[in-house]
Amino acid sequence: MPNPLPAEFAWTPELVCSLSDADYLLGRLAGEGHGLPNPHLLMRPFIRREAVLSSRIEGTQATLGELLAAEVGAVVERSPDDLLEVANYVAALEYGMERLRTLPLSLRLIRELHEKLLQGVRGRHTTPGEFRRSQNWIGIPGCTLSNAAYVPPPPHEMMVCLGEWEKFLHDSSLPSLIQLAIAHYQFEAIHPFLDGNGRTGRLFITLYLVERAILPTPLLYLSAFFEATRQEYYDRLLAVSNQSEWEDWMVYFLNGVARQSEDALNRAERINGCLTGWRSVLSGLSSKAPFRLLEMLAGNPFITVKRAEQQLRVAFTTAQRAVKKLEELSILSEVSGAKRDRVYCAKTLLDILEEPAQLTPGALREH
Repeated sequence: MPNPLPAEFAWTPELVCSLSDADYLLGRLAGEGHGLPNPHLLMRPFIRREAVLSSRIEGTQATLGELLAAEVGAVVERSPDDLLEVANYVAALEYGMERLRTLPLSLRLIRELHEKLLQGVRGRHTTPGEFRRSQNWIGIPGCTLSNAAYVPPPPHEMMVCLGEWEKFLHDSSLPSLIQLAIAHYQFEAIHPFLDGNGRTGRLFITLYLVERAILPTPLLYLSAFFEATRQEYYDRLLAVSNQSEWEDWMVYFLNGVARQSEDALNRAERINGCLTGWRSVLSGLSSKAPFRLLEMLAGNPFITVKRAEQQLRVAFTTAQRAVKKLEELSILSEVSGAKRDRVYCAKTLLDILEEPAQLTPGALREH
């Protein structure tokens, strides 16, 4: 049984400093998000980056480049199942964002997200969208209930825990990031689904930040931090379950918020810097199509002439000329090697998105 809520913990100096750092950097990210000329467009590749990294924790091998290329119709060698699992994460997050307009974070929304996540992929036979009715456990492949690393509460106790968890979400007595750290641990400890608990729990983090108006748009994701520090993530969660080490877990979680806020801020600034510079280079052109094509690249660095024609609603030759102009300016480069249906990529933007997460405090401020 997980620790009852609200959690009992001490406000250690380290915890206070960690909360201050996370709040400050998250506030800076929120400020930049409000000031971005295209925050909703820019959030699209960030959502896809999160989907790739969250799925990677579960063993999926698809890369961000493969996902983005597949979305514009390019043929990629990755397993369709891997790509679908990542695409489901994107669909679930976008669904959750829209659903928050009419439904608060709740058990009902969590079930709906879970159903979207497992649609047609690994785990689809484990009752998507329904809380488990049997015992599950966590451990190395092939382990049994008797030698598992962690055993969540049995089904009849689990529903009581979930009720308390949902009630805790309405508690306004704690700082939001502290509440989020506790709620994320508690969800993973309850482990209410037979499969997909990790992905659902990471989705919850992003939706919480948006629902509480901490961020104007979902620019912050913790999967990159959890993936880069995977063993520590599991160890910290287990230490809360076994020794009630809440403070260490919270410091770890808040450090993730701080580092990923820096990381997202840096990527967003550099992407917008590229777009601003490219707009300046295009400023003398009479045609608007190349400018509009740049905006498309902010959402997905990959493009085909056919897709440009459809999205821009222009003649094929107009789209072709726009792509050619960006290729001449070295903004786009042809990456498919095909003679027909060629795929182009703004590699500068893709490189920024695909960079590994930087986990050193302040390291990204030097750029």
